[in-house]
Amino acid sequence: MKLWEKGIPTDKKTDLFTVGNDRELDLVLAEYDVIGSMAQAKMLAKVGLLTHAESADLVAALQDILADIQAGNFTIEDSFEDVHSKVEYLLIEKLGDTGKKIHTARSRNDQVLTDVHLYLKAEILTIKAQVKELFDLLITLGKQYQNVLLPGYTHFQVAMPSSFGMWFSAYAETLIDDVTMLNAALTVADQNPLGSAAGYGSSFPIDRSFTTKEMGFKTLKYNSVAAQMSRGKVEKTTAFAMASVAGTLSKLAMDITLYLSQNFSFIALPQHLTTGSSIMPHKKNPDIFELIRGKCNKIQALPYEITLITNNLPSGYHREFQLLKEGLFPALQSLKACLEMAHYSIKEIKVNESILDDKKYDYLFTVDALNELVNSGIPFRDAYKIVGEQVDNGTFVSPKATKHIHEGSINNLCLDEIVAKMEDAF
Repeated sequence: MKLWEKGIPTDKKTDLFTVGNDRELDLVLAEYDVIGSMAQAKMLAKVGLLTHAESADLVAALQDILADIQAGNFTIEDSFEDVHSKVEYLLIEKLGDTGKKIHTARSRNDQVLTDVHLYLKAEILTIKAQVKELFDLLITLGKQYQNVLLPGYTHFQVAMPSSFGMWFSAYAETLIDDVTMLNAALTVADQNPLGSAAGYGSSFPIDRSFTTKEMGFKTLKYNSVAAQMSRGKVEKTTAFAMASVAGTLSKLAMDITLYLSQNFSFIALPQHLTTGSSIMPHKKNPDIFELIRGKCNKIQALPYEITLITNNLPSGYHREFQLLKEGLFPALQSLKACLEMAHYSIKEIKVNESILDDKKYDYLFTVDALNELVNSGIPFRDAYKIVGEQVDNGTFVSPKATKHIHEGSINNLCLDEIVAKMEDAF
């Protein structure tokens, strides 16, 4: 029997349509459902709605369920509608009437809200740690290759000199912006909705401050309607933060895919990080980075999917919220996999240290040549025309050197400052 049934079962077709794949998706929430239930049991005893013995029995039984979940032995069979039903069934099976008391002063609405908030908190923290790990690698590579020059492009045309140090550290600093977005999502997730019940509070004398502290939330979502409205809001905020990380990874993957091409040959990967062709023996395809690019582009669509599901819903609970898990939960796993594979592969990149030996890159230094003329006293517009004429008539001689001293330029990357900036953000 479902938690909300009153003795008249739903027909099978309705059940299949309304439950969908919730059971499979709810498996990732099981640990957090148990954590929330333990806080609930302790709070109910504190306010006198359970005896301390009943609370202790519930907590002990929940700890056993949690151990099964962490060991991978927890399942949600077709006879259960969701994770909440299965956990409550196990409590009743073990404790009888005491198990039936766990749902006192809460609704499935605030129960799943609490699960989602706890789950997203944990996932955001994991993603932040992975971003930091990738950041550290990029800074290390930036230091290692800061003096190895690399062509810079605008409009896909050879433009000005860059370096591998500048390229690697550019993505490192961009990840700081992504951490800022993740921090915003974490702030939204780190609010306890438990106790808002179906969205309008409870007539029981519950202690929401107690459960907030017990579950490790920074604060609580005070207004019960506001707590209910966080369903959809917390998912969308998290999705936008994920999209920010994904955007950085997608652009980096595109650069790597391009630079690996024989038309560029700026970098190389060892063979075990590439794939071959069924008919072309010479192929070394960058499938890892192509898939990172594709998966991250897909993740960047997620905020708009969530927006379209939720944007015209009034306050209160609506069943559409169930659909948010279908896009968000797999996307979280996909983003973590992309971050892991990016770090795993980038640490083995080999850079080409003689790219600029090719004469087609001599024009990278026209601006440097122009600036030398300006420093010698020639007005900028005249110097521009002089260098332009040299290029046109084939007499331009490249200085093949840079003297860029301002903060963040090729000869002054400010890597220590970027590291300090990430420490402040993290």
